[in-house]
Amino acid sequence: MSGQSKTHAPWTVAAVALIAGAMAGFGAQAQTSHHTVTSAQRATAQQVAARGVPVSELAPNAPDTYVVKRGDTLWAISGLYLNRPWRWPELWGMNMQAIHNPHLIYPGQTLYLEKTGGYARLSTRAGAAGDTETVRITPRTRMDSVSGSALPTLQQHLIEPFLVEPEIVDEQTLEQAPRIVASSQTRSILGSGDRVYARSATGSQLSMDPGDTRDFRLFRNAVPLKDPDTGRILGYEAQYVGRAEMVRGESEEVSSNGRGGTTADPVPATLDIMSVKEEVRIGDRLLPMAQRSFMNFVPRAPFDDVDARVVSIYGSVTVDNAGQNQVVSINRGAVDGLEPGMILTVLTRGDRIRDRTDSRRSMIKLPSEANGMAMVFRTFDHVSYVLLLQMRYAVGVGDRLVSPQ
Repeated sequence: MSGQSKTHAPWTVAAVALIAGAMAGFGAQAQTSHHTVTSAQRATAQQVAARGVPVSELAPNAPDTYVVKRGDTLWAISGLYLNRPWRWPELWGMNMQAIHNPHLIYPGQTLYLEKTGGYARLSTRAGAAGDTETVRITPRTRMDSVSGSALPTLQQHLIEPFLVEPEIVDEQTLEQAPRIVASSQTRSILGSGDRVYARSATGSQLSMDPGDTRDFRLFRNAVPLKDPDTGRILGYEAQYVGRAEMVRGESEEVSSNGRGGTTADPVPATLDIMSVKEEVRIGDRLLPMAQRSFMNFVPRAPFDDVDARVVSIYGSVTVDNAGQNQVVSINRGAVDGLEPGMILTVLTRGDRIRDRTDSRRSMIKLPSEANGMAMVFRTFDHVSYVLLLQMRYAVGVGDRLVSPQ
């Protein structure tokens, strides 16, 4: 129906946001919080929803009007207007119920900064804070238009590869996972396009029956992640090496044993390697593809105070430091109330130095300073992965991440 439409479709921003949320899995159901919201937090949210943010929170050069461009993100626009961009829901006047389904904005829209009584809010209509602007969209099909033109919160390509790669497992998970036992090639190092054979380690055969998994991630070596503070093992990080697709399940081949009887030989499953991050080897393990999430992350401050430490630099066993747009794991997870989208401040480790102005040359500890910001994008029980958004200096194991102030 909409593919045949040639007319302009007048939709309000709120209506477009509702449709986009239903189609893209974006909204309250996609990112429902399991963390208890206190009555005080709810009251504060309702209060800021009505008035916006203090003018003192605005960035020094916050523009009175801004025309949204292609390539913009909600996070970038928030940084344009706010000293602390994670407070953008307040700038839009959003309450707790709406925070998971923010106003979507589109290239070509004009944003207006309204200041009243010492508070500021953004509106899409001049002189009428809180009203919405009618947006005219000319799509080939409505689905393509709505999902493709709305501004993302962040540049998704920074996080997309990590939504299926990192995996925290317990000690036995990889041991019990199906393993690659052979290949159709004579070489031991395999790559994309090669065919491999795998067997189950539990006796439950890999099958092509309806509903059974056919897409697998390939892993090697479950490395223990230890809490830098306590030394406790938080989980085991499996090393992602690639992805494979099963084309034939496990079976048995019955043949004569030459003595009047038969022998049943196991026949491993057949898989084709679809992509690799590094070479695939005999003995690598198979885990089902993770459920891919298409959520549009909603950056926000944590509900409670967070004090976490960097556990590891993801994807490297030789590099000790990470920089902007890299991923690190931290020693706090879902049981600690962390959720995808939460923003944390990364602190420097204040150096211990010798006070050369003191005749005793005593040792002193310099204070920690804000080094940048990071966003939680994937959580496990006791470990989370965070994307380093804005960094001044390199980040290392043991560095602290705390709630933004």
